[in-house]
Amino acid sequence: MPLPITAFYAGILALWVLFLAFQVVSQRRAAKVSIGTGDDPTLETRIRGHGNATETVPIGLILLGLSEGMSMPAWLLHLFGVALLAGRLLHGFHFLAPRDGLTLRFWGMVLTISSIAMMALGLIGNSLPRIF
Repeated sequence: MPLPITAFYAGILALWVLFLAFQVVSQRRAAKVSIGTGDDPTLETRIRGHGNATETVPIGLILLGLSEGMSMPAWLLHLFGVALLAGRLLHGFHFLAPRDGLTLRFWGMVLTISSIAMMALGLIGNSLPRIF
């Protein structure tokens, strides 16, 4: 079963994760560090920005794909997809930009966690009548 909406957001988010990975590689070269952080705070920050994306993007996309597979309305899939994408972008820019306090990171996590939680609850609610 094709999942075109999920595929769209997966493609964009994959490019974002690759961009974050490139930022880590670039800082590794600049700091001349092959493994670990070499006590370079910029490298440590970029590694965590990339790591956080790789920790949250997959579950978000899995939930989006399952929601699309269970025929969630397209407008709602896009709402969750945009929230997940915006959340990941805001969060990632926090790790790349000069310190903004925690504003970008905070709103990035609010959008990410909200979209994941709402999709999870929607899937549970939609599945219960089908399995019992």
